[in-house]
Amino acid sequence: MSERIEPVLQAAPAPADDAIIRVRGVKTQFGTQVIHDNLDLDVRRGEVLGVVGGSGTGKSVLLRTIIGLIRPRTGTVEVFGKNLTAMDANERRRYEQRWGVLFQDGALFSSLTVAQNIQVPLREYTDMPQHLMDEIAAMKISMVGLAPEAGAKFPSELSGGMRKRAGLARSLALDPEILFLDEPTAGLDPIGAAAFDQLIRRLQQALGLTVFMVTHDLDSLHAICDRIAVLAEKRVLIAGSMSEMLQQDHPWIREYFHGPRARAATATNA
Repeated sequence: MSERIEPVLQAAPAPADDAIIRVRGVKTQFGTQVIHDNLDLDVRRGEVLGVVGGSGTGKSVLLRTIIGLIRPRTGTVEVFGKNLTAMDANERRRYEQRWGVLFQDGALFSSLTVAQNIQVPLREYTDMPQHLMDEIAAMKISMVGLAPEAGAKFPSELSGGMRKRAGLARSLALDPEILFLDEPTAGLDPIGAAAFDQLIRRLQQALGLTVFMVTHDLDSLHAICDRIAVLAEKRVLIAGSMSEMLQQDHPWIREYFHGPRARAATATNA
């Protein structure tokens, strides 16, 4: 992990009361297994929030609950000041256009080219002509640092890092206000992961995005996250800055942020 490069500058934190996402009292459950119970979380407008936790704590489940792929048993999820859990399908569809999602594996359609993948949300939510969709796809490809010729390639012809960038380009197709990332650096080598971290931060600053990022990558937490939310014991134990994390006495938090890998990340990003 010592190969990771220096972090980009942190953005100024948003005011604590400027929450673009509010999760209150959420309980998620599959059969008899309770994943979250009475979970609360605020995501501030314009911040990069990293969500961490041990295996089985429901990090990806929380992301999918917020975007509506999983319905909570109890509690509310508010995005842009609206209770998404109470919306009908048509109203919810209008709000879905205001966020983009990059799943861990990129979730690209293997039978479509990169450009065609980027155009999927444009076809779903708009009626713009083909030539305009082609222009938007080309712009998004350039925005994420891919070469123009990548647009004509299929996912199987791309490296893992290129597929991540292609998936990111698709998540930005509708010019979202919120970007949800599920383990964006998983499977990347340290140099590629560091480059992806910096790409996320540059895009966040340039586009004014709010970023909700599920990650286990300590280097990403140091490099680009304004705050960190720790999932444990079926809820968010704490949400705060890296310096606040380092002061916690909870056993899991202390082990995570003070263990051998944490020391390596801290030394690299000091």
